[in-house]
Amino acid sequence: MRTHSAITTSLSSTQRSLALAAGFLVLFVGGGSRFGIGLTLKPMVDQFGWTRADIGSAVASFQIVSALFMFAAGRLADRMSLRLVLASGIAIAALGIGLMEYVSAPWHVVLLYGIVFAIGNGIASIIPVGVMITRAFPDRTGFANGIVSAGASTGQLVIIAIMAAVLVAVGWQTVFVWLGILHVAALPFVFAAVPASKQDAVRRAANDDGVGVRAAAGTRQFWLLLGVYAICGFNDFFVTTHVVAFAQDRGVGAFVAGNLLALMGLTGLVGVIAAGAWSDRSGPVRVTAWTFAARIAAFALIATDQSTISVAIFALVFGATFLVTGPLTVIFVRERFGMRHLGALTGLITMVHHICGGIGAYLGAAVFDATAGYEPAFVIMLISAILALGLTTLLSRNPAAQVQPAG
Repeated sequence: MRTHSAITTSLSSTQRSLALAAGFLVLFVGGGSRFGIGLTLKPMVDQFGWTRADIGSAVASFQIVSALFMFAAGRLADRMSLRLVLASGIAIAALGIGLMEYVSAPWHVVLLYGIVFAIGNGIASIIPVGVMITRAFPDRTGFANGIVSAGASTGQLVIIAIMAAVLVAVGWQTVFVWLGILHVAALPFVFAAVPASKQDAVRRAANDDGVGVRAAAGTRQFWLLLGVYAICGFNDFFVTTHVVAFAQDRGVGAFVAGNLLALMGLTGLVGVIAAGAWSDRSGPVRVTAWTFAARIAAFALIATDQSTISVAIFALVFGATFLVTGPLTVIFVRERFGMRHLGALTGLITMVHHICGGIGAYLGAAVFDATAGYEPAFVIMLISAILALGLTTLLSRNPAAQVQPAG
């Protein structure tokens, strides 16, 4: 199997820079907007008299539907124009998130956020962006993917901070209006910056070595990766869905709690860029292990002490680990299974990540409704992070699952 040092790119430096900027923008808009539901959870529940599980169901639906369409987007990214894939996703997401202004029943939220927005967000996601960036930056894949992945953290920081102010000043409905407008505004730049040629993508994929999903699924490495990413998603979306409501439950004001979610984006920005650069030097396993070690410490803290300062420390430490595994997915896949089916394999792994994220988000809501608190959920998350660290260690013990393509 060809190593990444032998992979070349035909893009000019200007085209590579535009691809980097476009990838950052796509994840900035989509990554920031998907957290709007966490910001508006409590005011929506309070206004309509719903349970948190009603919103949790929509988030779970979002995770599952977006995950399925991430896998589909990965397969499409291996075969067709990335411009068409990304622009279509953004347009669908704009429709779903913008119409959230009009919801008045839980099924409306499931339909618009959990299905329509989820389809668009899954298509215009880290999967086709990661394929685009990995092709454009074969020698600094980790750092380049860390930069674009930081778009999601930056979006979480900037968009949620602004929307928190909008929420307090105007109301939760206007939050969704502006998120829809933001998606529409991103479309012209994506059309201008993303390479349009389907033929170039198909030819490049045909010339790369690698194996498909079926062959990869016959290796231990593949199943270890799925386990690690399943737990990662389980942790991620439990926290991002419930941290604002949890902070408010502990006496933090709505504006400050919303900005706590935004500040998680700031620590996430630092974490994801550092992780990408670190993975270029030492590979993705060590970075992943440190990520789960930090999560174990954060969950242990909040499971035993829920003071205001502990809530803040928990959110910021966890924020530094959020999205870290995103740019590492393409490196894990490229090192073990090659480039030919990069989109399909990264899409499948990320699909599992997000489906388990939906389970984590719903679990948090169900635990709260049953116990009037999140304490049992924090203990479950702590145990799962310990398990993920163990699986990551097994990955490091079996690093050479280099599957050769048939023929």
